[in-house]
Formats: sequence, structure tokens, C-alpha cells
Amino acid sequence: MESTRGALRAVAALLLALGCASAPPSPAPERARFRFDADTFAFANVTVWEYGIDPATQALEGRPREVSADFVFRCGAMARAVRQFYLAARFDPAAPGLDAAGYAARIDAILDTDPRQAPAEPVVIPGYADLRSFSTGHESALKAAMGSPLQSYFQRGNWRMIFPFPPWQQEKTAQRIAAEVARGRPAILHLVMFPEQTINHFVVAYAVEETRSEIRFTTYDPNDALHPVPLVWERASRTFSFATTESFAGGPVKAFEVYRDVLY
Repeated sequence: MESTRGALRAVAALLLALGCASAPPSPAPERARFRFDADTFAFANVTVWEYGIDPATQALEGRPREVSADFVFRCGAMARAVRQFYLAARFDPAAPGLDAAGYAARIDAILDTDPRQAPAEPVVIPGYADLRSFSTGHESALKAAMGSPLQSYFQRGNWRMIFPFPPWQQEKTAQRIAAEVARGRPAILHLVMFPEQTINHFVVAYAVEETRSEIRFTTYDPNDALHPVPLVWERASRTFSFATTESFAGGPVKAFEVYRDVLY
């Protein structure tokens, strides 16, 4: 039994090391910095439950929605698609627009690209200035192209959440993501509190600011189409902290990057 536990510890250590070792490719050349008001969807992922903060306890409480939603559990698909559009799409507002079938084909072409790197040639979206305006006009087509919630459930990096997140590993993660985002490459992060289920969510970190006490990431949260949400690495406690949202009471989380290499 002891030898088995030792082998498992060795495997876990190897996986942690591999997860920290590889670096993602550089962003596409001459790509403008990610902007929330241009490079995100105009619609949001919908949670199955409605949430609210209990005024007496300040605890997050949930209840089933009175009216069921048809676009739920898509935070992983939306985070992936946002970076695919950022890396693969080029918007040309002056070019003549396409019919519905033509735009659907362009959407499929972008979502077929590797979210880990920019393609050799961008996919041109004519008639629109950015993803925000395009998703306003073609919400149904984009939602249909992102498919079922299975992309979030079976994202290949999900295995990572069952292993420990020691402080040194989370510190390396924060430093690596900060360097990556500072170079202009948005990072897709999986936020968890496994085995607790207070949060199991995907966001996109696209801006970073460092001080002596913290590393402050600005993220796109697919659950919020209107506002960026902060994720903070606190140097003293060596922990990530995610802001209060409609579906999370706020506080410590574990974070790891996905869509970055062969393991994730």
C-alpha cells in the first residue's frame, strides 16, 4: 500500500511539473490588445439556478429558475470561443455583409481552429467591427455553433482539479499567467474549489496589474456580458481570490490554465 501511495505521489508530482513546464505560443503578430467592449460576447451563459446574497448571513443562496433557460453550462465553450475569435478572426466593417449561411460558415471555420494558437490565415468576418457587435446580430448562430454543455464537462484539462494545488504551484501559475497576459495573450482559466462545488467555472484573463501585495487580473466572465470581473493573486497568503458575482459569494479559489498544451 505504501509503495502504491508513493507511486501516486510521484505521478502527481510529474503532472504538476509538466503543467508548469511548457509555455504557450506567442500571440498573433500585430494583434491589438484584448478589449472587453470589443472582444467578448454580447450575451451571457445562463446558470440553471438563480442566486442571491442572504442579507442576514451574507451567504450565497440559490433556487431553481422559475423559467428554464436553453443556453446553460456553456462557460467553457464561451471562454474557448472568445479566444478563438481573438486569435483567428479579423473583422472588416467596410466589407459587404454575408447571408446567414455565409456567416454560419465563418463561425464554424473559427470554432474549428486550435484555441491554443493563431491560424496561419485569419478568418474574415465582413460587415462588423468586432465580436461584440457581431454577437449582437448573430446570437442564435453563435449559440448553436457552440453546441452542447459537453465541451465544458469534458474539457481535457478537467483531470487537474482532483490533484492538490500547493501554494508554490499556485504562485508559479500566477506568475506564468501574468507574464503571458502582459505579452498580450489572453489566458483561459479554470477556477475550482474541488471537492467543494462552490465554484467550477471558466474565465478569460486578459489584463494584469502588479503591486507589491498582489497581482490583479481582469477577466471576462462568460456569466456576465456587461462587466469585467477581477481575479486577484494575494502574495502574502499565496492564494487566488475571485470577486463576488451573481453565482459566487467571492473568496479563495484554485486556478489553472487550460487550452495551453497537450495536457490541458
